[in-house]
Amino acid sequence: MSDEPPEQPVELPKTQAEFFTRAWQKVRSKFPTGPGVYLFQDKAGRVIYIGKAKNLRSRAGSYFLSAAAHDQRTANLVREAYDIDFIETESQVDALLMEARLVKDTQPKFNRDLRDDKSFPYLQITTHEDFPRVEVTREPKSSGVKLYGPFANAGSLRGAVQALQKVFKFRTCSLDIEADDERWRWFRPCLLASINQCTAPCNFRIGKEEYRNDIKRLRMFLEGNRKKLLKEMRAEMAEAAAARRYEQAARLRDEITSLEKLNERGEIETHEQPEVFYIDPKKGLAGLQKIFKLETRPRNIEGVDIAHLGGTETVASLVQFLDGLPFKPGYRRFKIRDVEGIDDYASIREVVARRYRKLRADGDVFPDVLLVDGGLGQLRRAMEAFEKLEIQPPLVLSLAKKEELVYVMNRDKPLRLSRRSYALRLLQYVRDEAHRFAQHYHHLLRRKRTLGD
Repeated sequence: MSDEPPEQPVELPKTQAEFFTRAWQKVRSKFPTGPGVYLFQDKAGRVIYIGKAKNLRSRAGSYFLSAAAHDQRTANLVREAYDIDFIETESQVDALLMEARLVKDTQPKFNRDLRDDKSFPYLQITTHEDFPRVEVTREPKSSGVKLYGPFANAGSLRGAVQALQKVFKFRTCSLDIEADDERWRWFRPCLLASINQCTAPCNFRIGKEEYRNDIKRLRMFLEGNRKKLLKEMRAEMAEAAAARRYEQAARLRDEITSLEKLNERGEIETHEQPEVFYIDPKKGLAGLQKIFKLETRPRNIEGVDIAHLGGTETVASLVQFLDGLPFKPGYRRFKIRDVEGIDDYASIREVVARRYRKLRADGDVFPDVLLVDGGLGQLRRAMEAFEKLEIQPPLVLSLAKKEELVYVMNRDKPLRLSRRSYALRLLQYVRDEAHRFAQHYHHLLRRKRTLGD
């Protein structure tokens, strides 16, 4: 932030001009550069607005630029404000949760939309199930759940959930798992179990009480009791070690370490999913199940795309979608090794072979659907990779751009889905995200080559 006072709008009353100068000096001298929430107060000391920030000094300082008094989103706020304060947090996740709690408790005037509009997202934890699920919803239930929110941004909330899932390893699926139903022992867990982001109660890899203890810890964190939570977890770990329950002690140790490092890994932008307004993920997945006559609704979709420039530095991207939304921890990048020149077909074959050879070797779960960007040629090369590896493929599709035709494994003729089809829109979303990610990687390599880094 510059040491020079911000330019003040000439039309501001004298009292507000004084506030701009006083508040700017306070922000510059006292506000930290870390995450937290900031609070605007009026002359009577009432909190009139609460916001969150990754960098408190930078975000709060932006309100005291000349443009803030002209922008319709902030003009009335800065005119009524008399003071500004902050509460520092340990991570962006903490800031997001604290913002929601404070807005709910203090009911600030300029957070009215967030208080009143029922379409804002909530974090919902079921309370009646043997293995409670955690989910983001815009239609919260009135009973049988514990609600947190509302939150201002669904993408930020999903990012926070994914960061917290790395610590507490809760499930986010819609399965109805009962502890006394032995059939679940034979259920195949999803990719979250493979990447150690879920303890897989769907396969009874964790007991009912131990899982519910994890949910209890999550709720303590969501309610702002981090220090108390860490103290209890350390005591529980020591007790487990003394009783020679070494596996339980080791898991608690890992959770404590992850929780302590949340301020390092809790940047919600890293996990934030883009908001999708015209795509309904659930309807898209239901459409795929119906169109392709799948026994169960697909959960995990992978998309692959190729990018190159003049035959040099050919790269590939792999994106993952979980329950119809991007799952960014599952994104992967590949440099094409064995293909010379421009050959998208051979590049697709190489990437698919490398990806599924590794999944098989690691014993990881295959996706339900693999989507390749392109037409019949790209689809056939992907299938060649499976045939050479002698691997039973998932449902493999390719989506050609111009006419948006869907090519299906073991079929010569493509499907022409309605442009309004939820299934087609979901496939387009996966395809476009794979293309964006491939292009981004390619540009990074080009810049690295140009600058000689």
